[in-house]
Amino acid sequence: MTSDNIYGKLELRIVMLGRTGNGKSATGNTILERHCFESKLAAKSMTVDCAKGRAVVDGQKVSVIDTPGLFDTRFGMDKTSQDMTKCISFASPGPHIFLVVIRLGRFTDEEKRTVQKIQEIFGQAADRYSMVLFTGGDLLEGTMEEFLEESQELQDLVARCNGQFHVFNNKSKDRTQVKELLQKIRNIVMKNGGNHYTNKMLWEAERATQEEQKRIQREKEEKMQRERDRMERAYKERLRKHAEHLEAERERERREEEEERRRESRRREKERMIWEAERRREQERRDVERRREEKERAEALENMRRRLEEERREREAERERQEERERQRRQEQQQAESNDDCTIL
Repeated sequence: MTSDNIYGKLELRIVMLGRTGNGKSATGNTILERHCFESKLAAKSMTVDCAKGRAVVDGQKVSVIDTPGLFDTRFGMDKTSQDMTKCISFASPGPHIFLVVIRLGRFTDEEKRTVQKIQEIFGQAADRYSMVLFTGGDLLEGTMEEFLEESQELQDLVARCNGQFHVFNNKSKDRTQVKELLQKIRNIVMKNGGNHYTNKMLWEAERATQEEQKRIQREKEEKMQRERDRMERAYKERLRKHAEHLEAERERERREEEEERRRESRRREKERMIWEAERRREQERRDVERRREEKERAEALENMRRRLEEERREREAERERQEERERQRRQEQQQAESNDDCTIL
């Protein structure tokens, strides 16, 4: 694959990714040199679904796919992730380049989460097909290299993305910045042997994400089970100590009673008879108390057994629900693949 083949025959398929408000739509319009994507300064993302635009730019056939902004508060992260994966079908048979759009300024925690989410969705394989595009070039003071030196995390991001970056000023009418961007993309395509990101890579990324989620869920369940076991052991230990305490109390009382009986034996017969009657009543009370305590312990153990059984059934039900959702997701994925085969963009 030569630069002439790319320039003359191949349509460069570009997918733009990034946080809401970073200027993806404006960048797409600048590349295509026409108003294709809705773009204006707003508090919420103007792009709520994937959109595609095509043009011949300086003799190069180009298609640009705009994606919804990550961390848009109007939509859940699951929906946004699903929408972003649809961009692969828009860029069928697969994008040549992912432009990770970041606005010049402080590399915030939200920007870091955005980059992390992109990597989770598309996997490490996407690194070979990625480049960082910084918007807001009119705000740059000094050189871009000086700006990158201030953030090791940005340097690491650029290193992951083929070591390639570009700066855009969407307010400028100078087409040189677009020509330079397209040439950098062509260089990456040649480096990749003319290959592009594929559905197989996306499926592998999704499988890795699902496996990681399952691993986290297993660790959570194991932790919960260990905590339940610890609580059960602690409860049994408290019961054992309580029983030992009761036994010690009974032994102490027995010794005291024996001593009292020895003293009382020297008393008058009448007093002994009265004391014996009182002792029998006391013994009856203790027996009642002992039976009550034994009943309470039995009820407590039965309640614990029921709770453990209910938790087990809940875990089994949750696992069955997860398996059903996974089955439905696979059916939907297979249906979507079948539909994609028939889709003509």
